[in-house]
Amino acid sequence: MELSLAELAGRTGTEVRGNGAKRVSAIAAIETATGQEISFVRDRQYARFLDNCEAGALILPPELAQRYPGDCLISPNPYLTYAKVAALLNPPLRPDSGIHPSAVVAPDVVLGQAVSIGPQVSIGPGCRIGDRVVLEAGCTLERDCRVDADSWLHARVALGCGTRIGRHVIIHSGAVLGADGFGFVPETSGWYKIPQIGIVRVDDDVEIGANTTIDRAALGETRIGRGVKLDNLIHIAHNVQLGEHTVIAACTGIAGSAKIGAWCQISGMVSIAGHLSIADRVTITATSFVINSITEPGVYSSGTTVDEHSLWRRNAVRFRQLDQLTRRVQALEKQLGEGPDQQGT
Repeated sequence: MELSLAELAGRTGTEVRGNGAKRVSAIAAIETATGQEISFVRDRQYARFLDNCEAGALILPPELAQRYPGDCLISPNPYLTYAKVAALLNPPLRPDSGIHPSAVVAPDVVLGQAVSIGPQVSIGPGCRIGDRVVLEAGCTLERDCRVDADSWLHARVALGCGTRIGRHVIIHSGAVLGADGFGFVPETSGWYKIPQIGIVRVDDDVEIGANTTIDRAALGETRIGRGVKLDNLIHIAHNVQLGEHTVIAACTGIAGSAKIGAWCQISGMVSIAGHLSIADRVTITATSFVINSITEPGVYSSGTTVDEHSLWRRNAVRFRQLDQLTRRVQALEKQLGEGPDQQGT
């Protein structure tokens, strides 16, 4: 794709300074960009690159655009504009519409217009596939699934029975939505499996990373709210509710029936216990372990940071002694409280 700066400005809501007719065909890092490419500087931290930049054009904040003599797009949020320009110059290569001869589609499946169904796809009875949906090679949809218009399932995505996928949803390779939740009741002979008879529902504009798993509900729905973005290798257990526009980084695990609010930011390798609630607009930093509900917005952390090994071992021992040390301090405080100094004599 090749676009002029004027076209990019019009489609990103930015201002052109310089030659609006100049055309660019790619976006690149500022250190390597050449005359046919556009790059960006997001803030003053990277202003040192302006003097030797060879890019055809730059995306700049207003304060840096004043000192740059070349062609540029002026944006109050250069990083967001960079993302939009990258999307415009690199549109996804949509596969041709049609059904591959090796696909297996049940007779009663309802297909929308311009659907693309790739090799070795399996679509079970009662499924409904919306307009312009892409199902890449090896996808499996069990019975009664629904995928709404303009959604894209990459290779080997699996949807369990009854899974509902909204519009403009992207699911990356290897993700599994709608497998049984982990539900068992102990009995004398072992563990009795609780039937998982609910579904997974994914609302519009969600993106789900590769090899992420979202379990079906025991009863009702496991719900992924509109605009949620999930990284790779995340596990979301049965009956979890994710609020709108929450983002979660890789290797996070959320136990059953937890309720996460809207616009939350959950970093990588976070563990969230089941049956608790997290308020809207909560940020949880990496490797934290959440065992109680969070009722107020804010930034929350737990865990310890990396340290030199011998020091870490000493601190770990002292950490295990905190309760004993606390009791000793309380006893000393009690003794001091009974002393003559505390009695004013």
